[in-house]
Amino acid sequence: MNPIKDAIKAGKTVVGTAGSPAVDVALLSDAGFDFLLFDTQHSPFELKQMQPPIQAMRGKATAPFVRVAVNEAWQICYALDAGARGVIVPMVNTRAEAEAAVRACRYFPAGNRSNAGVRGEWGEFKTYRDYMDAVNNELVILPMIETNEALENLDAIASTPGVDVLLVGPSDLSIELGVPLDYACDTYQRALDKIAAAAAKHGIAAGMYFIPPGMEPNFYVQKGFRLFTMPWAPWAQAGIKNALAGITR
Repeated sequence: MNPIKDAIKAGKTVVGTAGSPAVDVALLSDAGFDFLLFDTQHSPFELKQMQPPIQAMRGKATAPFVRVAVNEAWQICYALDAGARGVIVPMVNTRAEAEAAVRACRYFPAGNRSNAGVRGEWGEFKTYRDYMDAVNNELVILPMIETNEALENLDAIASTPGVDVLLVGPSDLSIELGVPLDYACDTYQRALDKIAAAAAKHGIAAGMYFIPPGMEPNFYVQKGFRLFTMPWAPWAQAGIKNALAGITR
C-alpha cells in the first residue's frame, strides 16, 4: 500500500525531490523518484493549493509527502485529506510534540485525526475500519530534528510509537549548533552521527531534508541516512543536453 514505508523498514535508501503546483508532477512522478515533497512551510504555496498536484499523482508509484508549516492538527489533517502518504512536521523538540504529531496523523483509537471520508491511495478494503487501520499503519511520519533541544531529546523522540524517520533540517540545525551552513565541519557532523545512531537504536530511519550543496549523497548514505531529497532540475538539464548532443544539427 505504501512502498516507501516498506523501503524504510527494509533499510533501503529512499530518494525524493521537490514537487509543487508550479511543476509537472505527473512527469516527475514517472521519473523514478520515491516521493515528491510538497512544502508549505518555506514556499509561496499554501496547503489548499497542494491538493490538485497531489491528485495528479494518482496511480503513480511515487508517493506524495507534505511538509506542514507548523505542528498543528488542522494542518496535518488537511495535508492528509489532500492525499499525502507522508507527513513532515517541522521543529519537533520533545516526545510530547512527537506524540501530538502522531495523534494528528492517525484515526481513532490510535489518534485523533478527524474523518472526511476515504482520502489518498491506500487500496481496496472490505470495511471502513480496515481502511482507517491501513492508513494508521502505512502512513510515514517524519518529525524534523532542527534544534539543540531536539538533539537533547533524540531518544525520546525516536522511541515515540508511530515515528518512522528522524528528518534533519540541515540549515536550521547548523544555525542552532553555531556553525551556520558549515555542513562539513566536525561540530555539524558529530550531531548527524548522533541522530543516525539514535534512529538505528530505535529501529527507524535517519533522513536529510536535502543534501547540502557540494556534498555527495553517498557520504550521507554511508553515515546511515536513508531518506533525502535531491534537486531534479540539474539532472533533467543534463539528460536533455545529452539527448540533444546525439542529434546531428
